Formats: sequence, C-alpha cells, structure tokens
Amino acid sequence: MSKVLVTGGKGQLAGCIKDVTLEITDHSFIFKDSGELDITNKFQIDTYFANERLDFCVNCAGYTAVDKAETESDEAKSVNTDGVRKLAEICAKYEVKLIHISTDFVFDGNTNSPYKEEDSTNPINVYGQTKLGGELAIKVILKQHFIIRTSWLYSEYGTNFMKTMLRLGAEQREVRVVDDQVGVPTYAADLANTILQIINKNTDKYGLYHFSNANSTSWFGFAAEIFKSKALKTHLIPITTKEYSVPAKRPAYSVLNTAKIKKTFDLKIPNWKDSLKECLNKLDKN
Repeated sequence: MSKVLVTGGKGQLAGCIKDVTLEITDHSFIFKDSGELDITNKFQIDTYFANERLDFCVNCAGYTAVDKAETESDEAKSVNTDGVRKLAEICAKYEVKLIHISTDFVFDGNTNSPYKEEDSTNPINVYGQTKLGGELAIKVILKQHFIIRTSWLYSEYGTNFMKTMLRLGAEQREVRVVDDQVGVPTYAADLANTILQIINKNTDKYGLYHFSNANSTSWFGFAAEIFKSKALKTHLIPITTKEYSVPAKRPAYSVLNTAKIKKTFDLKIPNWKDSLKECLNKLDKN
C-alpha cells in the first residue's frame, strides 16, 4: 500500500482526487491545505515528512490568481517557485515521489499546433513565469518526479470558468466571452484519474507530461457548450482579447499534445464535451 500526501487539499483538483479515491483500498491518501501544511515553510514540511512514511506527494498547492499575480509577483513566486523548490528538496531527502501540477501558461501561444513536452517555453505573464520556475527547480533537485502540465481546469468544486458561466447565464441577459484564445477545457476528475493511474503503476518513467481532455475550443466555444447543456437562454456574444481588458496576458493558443502521457500510461482521454456533461450532471446531483 502506498501512502500519498495531497497538498492544496481544499482546491478543486484535490476535491476530485478525494472523489476518485473514495473506494480505493490499495493506497492511503492524506489531504492537507495550506493552513495545515504550508509548502513555503521548509521546516514545517521537513517535520511532517520526517513523521510520515510517504511514498508519493501530489502537489496541488499553488498561487492560481493569474491576474492578481501581475501585482502580487512576490506572493506568486513564493508559492509557485520557491515553495515548489522546498517541497522538491524535502521529497529528495525522504525519497518521496513527487507528482506536480503545472500549466499551459508556460507557453506564449505563438503557434497553431499542439505543444509537445520538448517545445520551448516562453511565459507571457507572471503566473506562467512562476510556474515554470517551479518546474525547473524540480528537474534540478529531484529525479523521482512527474510534472503534469494541464489547461483550463474546471470541476464541480471551487471557483472556475464553468461555474462563473453558469452564474452569469442565470443572472444576465447577455454575456460577452473571448473567442480568439484557443485551448482545451480539462475536467479535474479526468486529471485526478490520471494521477491515480500513475500512482497505481508505480513506474520509474519520470519526467514531464501534458494532460488535457481531447479536442480544442475557444473560451466562447466552452461557454456556448455550457449554455447549450443547461438550456440557458442568455445571449452569448463573442469578443476579441483586445475587447476584454485584464492585467495578465494570455496565450492565444495553448493546446497541449497529450500523445506522450497516453502512450506511457495507456490512457483513453475523453472529449472535453463529454467530460463537461459528466461534470454538470454531478453538479446537479450535489
């Protein structure tokens, strides 16, 4: 039996990991939020790891406020780069395998073909820069790592684009959504199942992987499918990035090539539209 620590224990991905592991008896999962285990506090992490015989650490902790990061760069770096480095150092010390979640925002979006793991990174916002910093730290410090870049994560938990669209669709007569940024909506439960697969296989095929659902769309396309699935009558209006002013730049194209993770772990990845329907059904039941 593997003992697995999940940091960022109150986030949406951790919530989905809890769900997919509810009936798992092969492994023991421990969920800790930042109030219980702060990855920026090396002494606290070290003390915790010293008292627990962990096999895996799944790092879901992160500073994820993309726009706020532009003015809170120190806070973002403290968690996404420095905190990740400290966590990697402690994982190395206690020989714990690290599964770390990263982002499509490490790319600049200046392409029109899905990004492979070996493609050059060039983040265009502070959030992406700090997440890339965390990746680079892990690669230097810890051999036993799996870095998983994902994109446009949503679920029935926390705050995310899907839930925002549902709220706006219920409150407003019209909603304006950017139509010239292309990526892949990814259901956190699908990522959670992939993480479980990696743990189950207990393989030494360490390294960098891309994971998202299948097929791509724009934010407008994502919103349109949400409205269609819920039969919302709100008028949806496509706009350009220039028309939607936010502090942080976003890549115009951030589709991830998932061939490597599918082949390595023998995965069948669902179409994003199918996963969206599954998520909305779960939300209705809750």
